[in-house]
Amino acid sequence: MLDLFSEEAPWQEPLAEGAVILRRRARDRADALLAAIHDISAQNPFEHRITPGGHRMSVAMTNCGDFGWSTDSRGYQYTEQDGNSGHHWPPMPALFRELAQQTAGEAGFSGYNPDACLINRYEPGAKLTLHQDKDEKDLRQPIVSVSLGLPAVFQFGGFERGDATQRVLLEHGDIVVWGGPSRLRYHGILPLKAGIHPQAGAFRYNLTFRRAF
Repeated sequence: MLDLFSEEAPWQEPLAEGAVILRRRARDRADALLAAIHDISAQNPFEHRITPGGHRMSVAMTNCGDFGWSTDSRGYQYTEQDGNSGHHWPPMPALFRELAQQTAGEAGFSGYNPDACLINRYEPGAKLTLHQDKDEKDLRQPIVSVSLGLPAVFQFGGFERGDATQRVLLEHGDIVVWGGPSRLRYHGILPLKAGIHPQAGAFRYNLTFRRAF
């Protein structure tokens, strides 16, 4: 297990072809990233969305960028406005975009320019069931996922929901990038264990960058 408070240099950990974990890659920017999350959520508060099947998601979410991802009785979609407030999503901070572009390049995906960032907030017990990110128009573009705060167990599977999964611990500052032959792999987060992180308190935050259109 990685030491949560270690200041060792980042390193790459392959997951599959086209998928890699950049360990601790965002740790030196964590305070600025968390401050930006606070500013975004002040403009567009975290909310537990309702799935098309009528279930309340245990993960609270907000968005920033040109488009935001959400779910409701109509299904899953990207929109320019929050369907509940009618307001445009807050703009994506330059810090977010630069980090996503840099780390996508390090993982082998040059020229990445995300137009959406889904921000998930996990509290103890919150989880994300196995799913594919497939609502984007261009599936050649990778996903960049940044973990901040409490550690969580990430599941990374195959191309069918029932395929075997890898379970890897993601800690504060870790970034997962997947695309190419791994772009449509199923993935999820097991229920978050309780704890207190010195920078994020009782939560785990996840920034998921996408190219929606």
